[in-house]
Amino acid sequence: MQKQECDVLVIGGGPAGSTIAALLARQGRRVVLLEKDHHPRFHIGESLLPGNVELFERLGVREQVEKIGMPKFGIEFVPPDHDERSYVDFSEGWDPSKDSAWQVRRSELDELLFRNAAKTGALAIEGAKVRQVSFDDTGASVQATLEDGTKSDWRARFVVDASGRDTVLATKFKAKKKNPDHNSTALFGHFRNARRLPGKREGNISICWFEHGWFWFIPLADGTTSVGAVCWAYYLKARDKPLKDYFFDTIALCPELHDRLKEATLVDDAVHATGNFSYASTHATGDRYLLVGDAFTFIDPMFSSGVFLAMQSAFDGAELVATALDRPEQLPAARRAVEKRMRAGPRDYSWFIYRVTNPTIRDMFMHPKNTFKVKQGLMSLLAADLRHGLPYRLSLLMFKVVYYVVSLKNWRRTYEGWKRHRFNLRDMGLLKGETIIRADAETN
Repeated sequence: MQKQECDVLVIGGGPAGSTIAALLARQGRRVVLLEKDHHPRFHIGESLLPGNVELFERLGVREQVEKIGMPKFGIEFVPPDHDERSYVDFSEGWDPSKDSAWQVRRSELDELLFRNAAKTGALAIEGAKVRQVSFDDTGASVQATLEDGTKSDWRARFVVDASGRDTVLATKFKAKKKNPDHNSTALFGHFRNARRLPGKREGNISICWFEHGWFWFIPLADGTTSVGAVCWAYYLKARDKPLKDYFFDTIALCPELHDRLKEATLVDDAVHATGNFSYASTHATGDRYLLVGDAFTFIDPMFSSGVFLAMQSAFDGAELVATALDRPEQLPAARRAVEKRMRAGPRDYSWFIYRVTNPTIRDMFMHPKNTFKVKQGLMSLLAADLRHGLPYRLSLLMFKVVYYVVSLKNWRRTYEGWKRHRFNLRDMGLLKGETIIRADAETN
């Protein structure tokens, strides 16, 4: 079969792939976007951040996203051991204008972005699974299989891997490294008639800690609410009953969440399970390829950073691709800059995520103070407003300084928290593959 030619071939039609395909097509390039599934398709990760809003505007889709979204102005933190609540607003960050975002059904958002890429000029093909990518001195040969078994061969000058957790190129290059500091699983479902926060806070995400991890509570515009438990691996390993029953038993461990759902019904009677094993690739760029979004790195979804990091990496990546195709002599410097930027955001979020079950961090989230402007820095991070230079960096640094000082003053509590964390991280063996597959099979 004769190979079809393009300038850029993008693997994966999620937020990262659709965004970079649209941006490159807008430059007048021949772009092919291959998505293995058909939109709309189910995906978790429904909470957006104010940092996404600017990116939607630059793509020209903000009004469309607003129509399908539930307004979100901040975050509620619910502790495991007392009735107190903490409410923080995005407007408390360094830029008060970045004060809101939306909760969305990912099936709707991802389809919206995919159709936008096609409208912008990319050749967007669904039901096309990439089987092989081979590089040479002038580009890459890509082989995909269509739903009817037909093989489709492409010749591209540049390849963008936006395949999400399939990590097509990271797997090919053996560049994917599991993060040893995080090992968790998630149980989740959607409910009707859940009790929400009143007034302006109705659309806010709630983070509820419990003994074995934390819950998300995400209100959606269609009246349903996404509820999920991110648990340490040992907890799902101990499951001794059907997944649905285990999920409801888990909800009962958080009294506030249990109360909010006491009149609610589970949509389609469906509960899902998935592994949440954080990882990063050793590199994100090559002379003729780029990894964006979850194809490069995946971190715990606690602060809803996934879609933002994916789209931001696509914007940064589009500039890199243009450099590779038009100004190859500048590519080495451009690669170094993109590698640095793509690690900065995940690194900032991960520092907090890997300590968020520690009592000291929990206390600081429950009683945020703006000494040394640490709250402004924290809220900018939670809003994905990351580019304030030195003031932002200093406020995050001071947050960490305060954390370490308080931890040292309460060293016994800190040591016990560290021991629990190491215990929770232990390798659960079977859970990494077979248990998750079995749990998913029950829901299907």
